[in-house]
Amino acid sequence: MNALHYLTQAQLARCCQQRSGEQRLSAQLRFPEATLSLAENLALHAAHGGKFVILGIPEDLGPRANGGFAGAQLGFQAFLNKFLNLQANALLAGESILILGEVACADLQAQSTALDHQQPEHLSQLRALCAQLDERVFSAVQPIFAQGLTPIVIGGGHNNALPLLRALSDCQQQQVNCINLDPHADFRALEGRHSGNAFSYAQAEALLQHYFVLGLHEQKNNAASLTALQQANFEYLSYQQIFVEGQYNWSQAIELSLQRVLSANTKLALEVDTDCITSMPASALNYSGISVAEAEQAVFHFAKLPQTAYLHLAEAAPAQHPSGEAAGMNQCGQVLSQLVQAFLAGKQQQPPSID
Repeated sequence: MNALHYLTQAQLARCCQQRSGEQRLSAQLRFPEATLSLAENLALHAAHGGKFVILGIPEDLGPRANGGFAGAQLGFQAFLNKFLNLQANALLAGESILILGEVACADLQAQSTALDHQQPEHLSQLRALCAQLDERVFSAVQPIFAQGLTPIVIGGGHNNALPLLRALSDCQQQQVNCINLDPHADFRALEGRHSGNAFSYAQAEALLQHYFVLGLHEQKNNAASLTALQQANFEYLSYQQIFVEGQYNWSQAIELSLQRVLSANTKLALEVDTDCITSMPASALNYSGISVAEAEQAVFHFAKLPQTAYLHLAEAAPAQHPSGEAAGMNQCGQVLSQLVQAFLAGKQQQPPSID
């Protein structure tokens, strides 16, 4: 089956609000041509000066296969509701952005509906579905890298980091670096695919040159994960070191992270698990995280690096808002939109490429 569903301007018009005398960002954004192949749409976008491609992944298989909460399948829709309605002005070049579509997940989601992760047989089935999703995400994103464009991938669980890293490494024909803004290292055992082991699988597949976790919570990672991370010679800077012990302020923490993953000829993956943000409705709700502004600041500075090849925003789960799904759609949409704007602003300010 096709791994990708295009989103058309007509479909997205239902998300857009109109106000007399104003133009929304949706009027500037580019959308795929239904009659063209994926490769043709990407080539056309690049030929017209496009730089960024937004791709959604509407699934919650990975978090559930890791024993987490459901709801991450709504993250991308929440983002669209806010991002499309931003004001169109000279401060953001909407023409450089292609709203491509969504990875095809509906059939996998349907197969997972009756599966309970607390039952071992069902858990194995969830993890098998997650492995199938890996293949679809790879097929959807690899052509974006191949065309020299920058993907912005939103929605679903952090399981999707693995196929993103596979695709980037495949296009570069070398290992890549990765920085992950996350309370969890996601370095759990190779026990079948789920949202908690994307980076341990990536290490096992020799995809990573270096991996750094910013904001890791020291007691939210099991001993085996931390040992495996150390044995791989990967590093982290913990939430406790920054905010409890005060060894670094946030700006210093960002700078230290940058130093650890800088390599002149190595592309950098930028991963953000949105449960790093305090009270963000997510697959693992966190009440001791960073602020939205601190997350934006980090994304902005990481995006300025010419090596930074993509942004991945994972785990937003609107249904996990204490006040219900509608409130969660509002909060998740705004936060995801702000993080994407920070990434785009950083890319606008990056120095000339060193390649």
